[in-house]
This record gives sequence, structure tokens and C-alpha cells, in this order.
Amino acid sequence: MLTIYRRHRKACKQRFDGRAYRRCLCPIWVDGSLNGVEIRKSLRLRDWQRAQDLVRQWEAQGQRVEKPKPLTVKEACEKFVADAEARNLREPTLYKYRLLFRQLQDFAVLHGLPCLTDFDLDWMRRFRASWKNKNISARKKLEAFRAFFRFVHESGWIPTNPASHLKPPKITEPPTAPFTREEVASILNACDIYPDKANALRLRALVFLLRYSGLRIRDAITLSRNRIQDDKLFLYTAKTGTAVYCPLPPFVVKALDAIPASTYFFWTGLSKPKSAVGDWQRSLKRLLILAGVPDGHAHRFRDTFSVELLLAGVPTERVSILLGHQSVRITEKHYAPWVRARQEQLEADVRRTWQTHEPERRVHGNGREHNSFQIKKKEWWRRGESNPRPKSAATRSLHA
Repeated sequence: MLTIYRRHRKACKQRFDGRAYRRCLCPIWVDGSLNGVEIRKSLRLRDWQRAQDLVRQWEAQGQRVEKPKPLTVKEACEKFVADAEARNLREPTLYKYRLLFRQLQDFAVLHGLPCLTDFDLDWMRRFRASWKNKNISARKKLEAFRAFFRFVHESGWIPTNPASHLKPPKITEPPTAPFTREEVASILNACDIYPDKANALRLRALVFLLRYSGLRIRDAITLSRNRIQDDKLFLYTAKTGTAVYCPLPPFVVKALDAIPASTYFFWTGLSKPKSAVGDWQRSLKRLLILAGVPDGHAHRFRDTFSVELLLAGVPTERVSILLGHQSVRITEKHYAPWVRARQEQLEADVRRTWQTHEPERRVHGNGREHNSFQIKKKEWWRRGESNPRPKSAATRSLHA
């Protein structure tokens, strides 16, 4: 006869209650004899009902029915990364997956969940609760977590996908905050007093490039010289095969040409792009504090580029092309308030035309005679009298 019980972990609060307590989530073991063979082993299960069904199946068949060894969390993570590399995903995306998998494996070791089948919906919610990410970061991380378990489920390594039932977090997106023209001027002036004179020249060129091209910080740092042709910056190739360019002002081209000749403007090409971006972000943060804009960051230059275009009357579709968004809806989502601001600007222009004196109404008078007649008409109606129409000047002269 076989008996199942929970083998409590060291961290279990009911550890000293022994086999009698089974309402925790500790691993389930089996003990007893089957056809004269002593059995004492882990069932690799935590669900009590599934463990009972398995043991009954053994007793009915008179032998153990060995299941294939479940895939461990570490093995599944390695297989997913290998598949992602085969799909040629970008390095920043792979970095985020590796960071998520490190946290997942540490969580599995801490709570004694070596296999993928050990993760049910409750454990997934506990893992998500351990994240420190908020807003968009938390949503993106949850999307990556779902993609991993969808890959595991489609591969047939788990019977169901509990991650599909995880609800996304509530997001409070901060408003778009472009730099004002005064702040941009203050940042450029701070380049002249920047302590590191060796990088002050490159820092000024970087500020110009971010402001007048709308590039993301990583794309700006890894920008090569051959992407600038005359006064135009090559952005990308559209799906139609057409190259998309962004013209640069002459002073921006001049600032970039002042940088010593190399393959890249702001990167040696020897280190990882992520390391180079981190170095320039720290330098840019130091510059913004020096300029009196401590809450500034690199992406606000991209917002400034977009908002200035919208306020100048450029259609949202064209701004979306310059920003490299996959859909116009993304542009509208982030910059819709500034499209309304442009509409308010147009309405203010129309209202300024109303400042001229409105011509006086001389044909129909000022309306006082009509209003007084309406009052008299109501009084006559209340007294039950007739309601004569107002007499003209000619009729009044005949009755006089």
C-alpha cells in the first residue's frame, strides 16, 4: 500500500506538524510498497489530487508509471534564449530576457521550484509581486514573461499556460514634457562651462543632434559618419524600399564635423553599445544639472523635436515617419495633447481677427423696439385683450 505525504521544506511554517499537515504547497512524496518493492520517492507534484490519481494508477497497474523527466526552469530559459538568437532579436531585447530569466531562476531556487510544472498561477502571481518595476516597465516585463510561457506551452513542456491569466498592471503614463526654448538655450550655454573640456565639444554636438533629429539616445550614440550625406541624416529604409532622411540645420552639421575624424561620432566601436550609452547618459545628466534642468533626460529632446513639428503644422502622419513609429496610433498616443495645442493655436489666430470693430446694425436697429413690443404683447395676452401689431409711423400719423 502506498501513502502520500508532504515533505515540508525548511522554510515551511508547518514543518514541525509533520506528515499530518498537507494544506501547504511543499513537495509531495510517496511511501510504501508496491508488489513487494519498497518505494519512497518524490512525485514531483504539489497538487494533492494529481498525486492521489497517480498513486491509484500505480496500484491499479501493479507498477510504477514513470513520467518523462520535467524540464527545469534553467533548461527552458536556455532554450528560449537560443530560439530568440536564431530569430535575430536585437541585443537590447535579449538583455531584457536574460535579466528576467536570472530573476526567475533565483525565485525558483529560493522557493524550491526547480521544474516548470511547479509554476502554477499562484506562484506566477507571487513572482510578479516580487518585481520592483512600475508602469510601462512592469507591463513590458509581463509581456516578456507571457511570451516565455507561451513558448514553453507551445513546445509541449507544460499542459497549460497559467501566465495567460495574469492581468496587466494599471499604468499611469507621465505626460510628454518637451524642453522649452529657454531650457534648450540654457543647456547649450552649460556646454561652455562643462568641467570636462575634452568632451564638451562632443556633448554640444550630441545635444544638437538629439534636438534636431529626434533620434533615440542609443541610435545617436552609435551613429556612424557615413549616415550623414551633405546636410541630410539617413534614418532608415521604409517597407517600400524608400530611404527616409531628416535634414539637419547647418550649425548641427558644423558641430558634428568639428568632432575628430573616426568611424563614429560618439562611440569607439570597441565597447558594447549599452556601456557607451550609459557613459553618455551620465555625462548628459551632469550637463542638465549644470544647466538648471535636473529633471531632464535624453528622451525629452526627442519629445521636443516632435512637439515643435506638430506646433508648426506638420501632419501627424509625417511626424510618425520621421520618428520611425510602426503606426500613426503610437504617435497620436504620445503626442495627442500637442496636436490639440496646435488646434488651440489656430483658434487663437482666428480670434485675433475679431479685434476689429464689429459694424453696427443699422438696417434692423438695435433690437430695443422689438423687445419692448414683445413685453407689451405678453401684457395684452395676460389681460385678455386683443393683440394688435405695432403701427408703422405712417399709420400713427393718420390716427393722430
